[in-house]
Amino acid sequence: MIPEIAGGVAVAGLATWLGVESMWPTMHLYGRSFIGLAPGSRQLALTYDDGPNDPGTLRLIDVLARHDVKATFFVLGRFVAQEPKIVRALASAGHVIGNHSWDHPRLIFASNTELRSQIERTQKAIFDACGVTPRLFRPPYGGRRPGTLSEVRKLGLEPVMWNVTCYDWKPTTAEKVFAHAQRQIRGGDVILMHDGDQARMGADRSHTVEATHRLVVHYKAEGYEFMTVPVMMAAASSV
Repeated sequence: MIPEIAGGVAVAGLATWLGVESMWPTMHLYGRSFIGLAPGSRQLALTYDDGPNDPGTLRLIDVLARHDVKATFFVLGRFVAQEPKIVRALASAGHVIGNHSWDHPRLIFASNTELRSQIERTQKAIFDACGVTPRLFRPPYGGRRPGTLSEVRKLGLEPVMWNVTCYDWKPTTAEKVFAHAQRQIRGGDVILMHDGDQARMGADRSHTVEATHRLVVHYKAEGYEFMTVPVMMAAASSV
């Protein structure tokens, strides 16, 4: 292979790898984020993105209360402003509320100014709704570029990713969502699910609600403990 072609292939390969890194939740080239505990822990954290959503989030609150489980909800500011009562219900039920941006942009293309605006508008909407100032941030799509996570930390938030993906943001069944989770869970995991849809309020998340019930019943019977992300982070820091 001539040097010019070899060099072009190498550059293309590097660009592809860097692009994957910008979206892959468990890679750390662009800065570290929390993705759970060491495999083998008997602790799990349920997390939900893209809410608040009517009625999906409210149904999840009921299911989680039935099993005495607290979860972490990464909410979108524009939906918080639209349905503040649902965020108040989350806070009243003892769930942790995290920041997921205002309207779910691809932050790999966002300037620091836009990133700050996305975060600060959402922080204000959440505080106005329920008096809570989030301390956690999850990038939409998991997307970040060099400098994104350091900017997030400057604003007083810790970035949180995940290491179990349930593929529940698209039309599917509770059985498939549960199977996706079961194949990946090793203990100490941060589990990604969705109580809402970034595009609209009112998305059907009945498969997520039912899969949540199944996950909790199954893994509690196996001796696992469900906890919020901040509790799991505290456990990690004490090791």
